[in-house]
Amino acid sequence: MKEKGLSKDLGYSLIEINGKLQAFHIGDKTHPWAEEIFDELQSLERRLKEVGFIPHTDPVLHDLNYEENEGNLSIHSERIAIAYGLISTTPGTTIRITKNLRACINCHLAIKLISKLVSREIIVRDANRFHFRDGCCSCGDYW
Repeated sequence: MKEKGLSKDLGYSLIEINGKLQAFHIGDKTHPWAEEIFDELQSLERRLKEVGFIPHTDPVLHDLNYEENEGNLSIHSERIAIAYGLISTTPGTTIRITKNLRACINCHLAIKLISKLVSREIIVRDANRFHFRDGCCSCGDYW
């Protein structure tokens, strides 16, 4: 790719809250509420583990150990956007996220469970439309 001058698009997720569009990248800590967002992410990760969620690290191509892979997967842009949505909206509000790349299988599985844990409808739109409610997805898990 380098020889041909090609580059890969950076993944990002968008969420609109109170008429303001927010963009997040993997591991993004530039938002003014970054500390609160990452606290919420850690809380979600704890809750996921408590109910038996095991991160799906097989498709991760980096030369990292399991714990490093697990940590990198939990800070994907859509997960950061969801955490921001949870702390900045009232309970029961639908969270709508637009993503420029396809969600990974790990995020797909985690978001299904997060929607159930937080009792929220979470819509993540990428090239396909994923719609999560009460632990289910409209794609029928055709990932």
